[in-house]
Amino acid sequence: MLTTLLIFFPLAAALLIFVLRSKQSHVIALSAAFIELILSAIAVYQFKTGDVYDLRANFLWIERIGLSYYVDIDGISLLLVLLTTALVPLIILSSFGKSFSKPSTFYGLILVMQMALVGVFVAQDGLLFYLFWEVALIPIYFICLIWGGENRGKITFKFFVYTLAGSLLMLIALIYLYLQTPGTHSFDVDALYAAGQSLTYPEQGFIFWFLFAAFAVKMPVFPFHTWQPDTYTVAPTQGTMLLSGIMLKMGIYGVIRWLIPVVPVGVITWGYTAILISVIGIIYASCIAIVQKDFKRLIAYSSIAHVGLIAAGLFTLTATGLQGAMIQMISHGIVVVGMFFIIDIVFDRTKTTALAELGGIRNVAPQLATVFVITLLGSVALPLTSGFVGEFLLINSVFQYRPWLGAVAGLTIILGAVYMLKTFQKSMSGETNPLTASFTDLKWNEKAVLYPIVVLIILIGVYPAPILSISEPAVAKLLELYSPLTAIR
Repeated sequence: MLTTLLIFFPLAAALLIFVLRSKQSHVIALSAAFIELILSAIAVYQFKTGDVYDLRANFLWIERIGLSYYVDIDGISLLLVLLTTALVPLIILSSFGKSFSKPSTFYGLILVMQMALVGVFVAQDGLLFYLFWEVALIPIYFICLIWGGENRGKITFKFFVYTLAGSLLMLIALIYLYLQTPGTHSFDVDALYAAGQSLTYPEQGFIFWFLFAAFAVKMPVFPFHTWQPDTYTVAPTQGTMLLSGIMLKMGIYGVIRWLIPVVPVGVITWGYTAILISVIGIIYASCIAIVQKDFKRLIAYSSIAHVGLIAAGLFTLTATGLQGAMIQMISHGIVVVGMFFIIDIVFDRTKTTALAELGGIRNVAPQLATVFVITLLGSVALPLTSGFVGEFLLINSVFQYRPWLGAVAGLTIILGAVYMLKTFQKSMSGETNPLTASFTDLKWNEKAVLYPIVVLIILIGVYPAPILSISEPAVAKLLELYSPLTAIR
């Protein structure tokens, strides 16, 4: 019951906003998002106390095609639900003080997207997972198309086509697995796991690449990333926050839940190739970020580098890599939302994101500069920040898999420091200019968004144990599948 409420409460709130068309749509949306956060906190409490009855719902929905409404929350799902419900209120709050055309539509679409995201993270039926996956694309498409920047039609269409193509590959793979289930065919997660694990080596390779391509587009990792920089740049800030902070985690989650357990032999066989692609993406995206002259595009490319490291750690098939991926997903979501909001604040004050036109902001906005420094340090994985915990575990796992790959992947810390410190120097340091001389410091709603982000960056960096303890049992259960197969590697 609680999981179902987590899914459909945001939808109910969105429908209310669509119907009322109130000038206070932002307040209604924020209130609904906070209620959703409270519901997720209750889910955490029930999970920690072992009272998990309310966290599962399973009944046959469409018998003819074997579709069940099967939702459940384990440690992996719980962390991503918590990330989603924690970031959406901050994303909504970041929009306060802005003027949007059709505000009720804007805030309603954010809540519809939250519904779909939660559904993706808790679905335990393959077709149900696919349905939520597709629904999540609809609101973000319209958010980018209606409220995006220059050339938004062309860029949003490219994003839609890329994502839809990936979804089609995933659907083909799921249907193929469905047809391999014995007796009455089913999309149930356990049935699909059994069907996938029973496939021959070539069949597992086929399923691996179809699913990997679908999830790689969403993350995105090299070379499936080309839609991302333009989309992140043209989307309204709240859309960029949703895409980078939460939506890309759908792809990573898909690898964990719907790729690794389904075709274990395929993952072991092709995992090295996936890691190699991911590591190439880390270096490629970091180098592109270094030469960027636009603040927003720089952070977009840095996100590709961070996600590449997460993907590489996942395919090492170690507890260290999977746990590193889990905590890094949380850290990246928090840091990147903070970073894009800082960019939005700078743009609101100066009407530019060109680094060459900025400078000296710390002289007139010391609070913003301080928050930027802490967020930046979390991004470059300074010890005692959230980024350090995840990146240390991920690089360690890749190094244990192949030392030379770990050494190359570790360059992300050095390269990240180069482009992030350069960004701070160009935007915050130096003398003020006519654009930044009248720059005002943080407003109340900006503090309400950025201060919690700063606290979380430090808190997770100092004490990550609660996060790791939630996901540890689910990670251990996942890795049990591979213990008889490690010799293949």
